Amino acid sequence: MRDLLHFDSMITPKIITFIYWMLLAAAAVGGLVLLSKGFGVMKYSGFAGFGMIVAAPILAVLLAVLARIYCEVMIVLFKINEALQHIRNK
Repeated sequence: MRDLLHFDSMITPKIITFIYWMLLAAAAVGGLVLLSKGFGVMKYSGFAGFGMIVAAPILAVLLAVLARIYCEVMIVLFKINEALQHIRNK
């Protein structure tokens, strides 16, 4: 309990893991929504609908990769903090 009250241990890395999974789910849902909208657009313009259908999985994967990079950078910052605390305590 003392660690949490004096900021000796960080809870944010655990929160970042949760945020990563939420971003990953959002990327998957966004990709599925864009895919279904692509099928809907095909009624009006086949080329635009096909473009959306092709772009949907690409964008979903790109969003998942960007979410991973963002969360990894945040985790690295906390690891640097832990290493600096370890060096300071020596």
